[in-house]
Amino acid sequence: MAAIGVQHLVNADFVAVILPSFPAWAPWRPFWFYSCSLGLIAAGAAICAGWRTRSYATVLGSALLVLILLVDIPNQAATAMGSLGAWNNTLKALTLSGGAFAVAASPSPEANPWDRPFVSFGCYAMALTVAIFGVEHFLYAAFVADLVPSWIPWHLFWTYFCGAALVAAGAGMALNVRARLAANLLGSIIFIWLLVLHIPRAVADPVSGHGNEWTSVCEALSFSGICLVLGRRLPGAPGSR
Repeated sequence: MAAIGVQHLVNADFVAVILPSFPAWAPWRPFWFYSCSLGLIAAGAAICAGWRTRSYATVLGSALLVLILLVDIPNQAATAMGSLGAWNNTLKALTLSGGAFAVAASPSPEANPWDRPFVSFGCYAMALTVAIFGVEHFLYAAFVADLVPSWIPWHLFWTYFCGAALVAAGAGMALNVRARLAANLLGSIIFIWLLVLHIPRAVADPVSGHGNEWTSVCEALSFSGICLVLGRRLPGAPGSR
């Protein structure tokens, strides 16, 4: 989140996963731009430092959710309602919002019933997103296969394998079938993708699309961390009883 906030300032524009387009009805664009940028940096830094984590993570999750409801969904409904891939940034924002709420929950949500909705929201948001992304691996197989690094053989096989893995992980988390295992394995897989796919692509092309590849690095790192947090927060995790 802090890195995406820095990207806002470097690009002098909103990163699409946070705000796809500034709404015409909203006044004071510079105010909202700098508030969003500095807010992301402050929230990310505070969470990393463990300083008032619950407060900052709750505000971050709430702010992202408000943007989704007021901007993302109306924008997508008006411009690309029937295109599944066009909803990817909205799904990513939803997952980041849910992840922030999961981070805000105490390490033992079973001991604090008020934290259970936070963890549940984070779990279902991640499950929905990865399940849809998994389906997209099959719908847009040729495009996804081109993203597989050239030194890895059998591009199409890995495209379908990873798509099936994403759908399985999402289903396991949503249906509470080995949900902790699904979350931990998913977090590990995404971290591997971060190392072998996202970081090399960002290093090779750091500027195209306002640094879109570096945004993908931030997203992958966040998703991996959210999954591992859920692996500790979901019912049955050590210390959760």
